Amino acid sequence: MSAFANLVQVAGIIDAKEASLLVEEGVDWLGFPLRLPSGKDDISEQDATEIIGGLAAPHAGVLISYLTEADEVSAFTRQLGVTAVQLHGDVRADQLRKLKEIRPDLYVLKSLVVREDNAEELLELVDEVAESVDMFITDTFNPATGAKGATGLTHDWNVSAELVRRSPKPLMMAGGLTPDNVAEAIRAVRPAAVDAHSQLEGTDGRKDRAKVARFVAESRRAFAEIS
Repeated sequence: MSAFANLVQVAGIIDAKEASLLVEEGVDWLGFPLRLPSGKDDISEQDATEIIGGLAAPHAGVLISYLTEADEVSAFTRQLGVTAVQLHGDVRADQLRKLKEIRPDLYVLKSLVVREDNAEELLELVDEVAESVDMFITDTFNPATGAKGATGLTHDWNVSAELVRRSPKPLMMAGGLTPDNVAEAIRAVRPAAVDAHSQLEGTDGRKDRAKVARFVAESRRAFAEIS
């Protein structure tokens, strides 16, 4: 994976059938949250590995991880066969540098969790670690639960837009994106990529084909407008 733009990612893949649906509807990257702090993964590591191994370019699997040590991240990505990882834990700058040193082949995304009052802190983090990552991803903090991302909540898009302007690396936007608001979000923030998870699911907890198709179409339309 090298430089990417106008990407659509959908996260929280639960089985091969869902992965096939996403690929059929034009999703680029499939996100697999694994070894979650809650211990409640959506899919087994073995099943995720099989799905990832069956994806053909330009589709790719991405590990979504809360691991914080470079050696652990490297070993787990090799086990899964992924070439990209999203780091959502509190990874120290020295561990990001180490990961880049030991795995220059790995495309590294680092989360920027937007709270009500931490814009300046996030801008400083971008300055500090940009050399060690390939892309940033914004997400939303939930003060009610303490969750750092995957909350289904939107955040202040002005913060994401400021991060896009500040960062020398591309930025993926996540946090409460839906088929109804993704085009507006892309126009406001001008990210290189977008990500959705819970807002594309039906009442059964599975990805809804119509929602996925519309999310992809709205994203493509807005990306074309800003390019």
